[in-house]
Amino acid sequence: MDHAEQEGVVSSVWSGGTRPLAMGSKKLGMWLFIISDALTFSALLLSYSYLRLANKDWPRPFTFHPSITFSTVMTVVLLASSLTMVFAVAAAARGDRSATVKWILATMLGGGLFVGLHLREWLHLIEQGLRPFGNPWGSPLFGAVFFGVTGLHMTHVAIGVIYLGIVAIGFGRGRFSAEDVEVNGLYWHFVDLVWMFVFPLVYLMSIKY
Repeated sequence: MDHAEQEGVVSSVWSGGTRPLAMGSKKLGMWLFIISDALTFSALLLSYSYLRLANKDWPRPFTFHPSITFSTVMTVVLLASSLTMVFAVAAAARGDRSATVKWILATMLGGGLFVGLHLREWLHLIEQGLRPFGNPWGSPLFGAVFFGVTGLHMTHVAIGVIYLGIVAIGFGRGRFSAEDVEVNGLYWHFVDLVWMFVFPLVYLMSIKY
């Protein structure tokens, strides 16, 4: 290949309209967001683990019922919503707009139910005396990291439900593509994956004996 041909190749690559990473800009942007957000949750969970090991009076406030029962149901609901999201992405790839919207709505229902159950669990713990900077069971740091970690995750779920609604409306009206549904699915699966770390670390390892 001579110099002129090399310049032609470089020009064609950087002139726009190509996908050097074999994915669309939306998907690439979501992956970059997921990586950065994963670092945030990793830092929070590592901080939680350090504080738990460093404090001998770290509380174990969760009874099997209602705390573990509620959190287990929340986990099942979130996993089920991840499955409905898979069906939504598959339907979008087939071009079936009606089925895609229905599966997204089912995913939204799961996300809304998760948030509702989570708030109910929060209220139960608040009634028992748990606060962001204190609790009746031991180290006052527990409340801060508990509300920080679970609150940030619940915020992500709530934002995800809104995001799902926007994509469902847009895709149903033909304004969004199957790629938009897939990108939405990446976010939702990430939120579900984070909970798979929060649930055992924060809840199961803090069961009251």
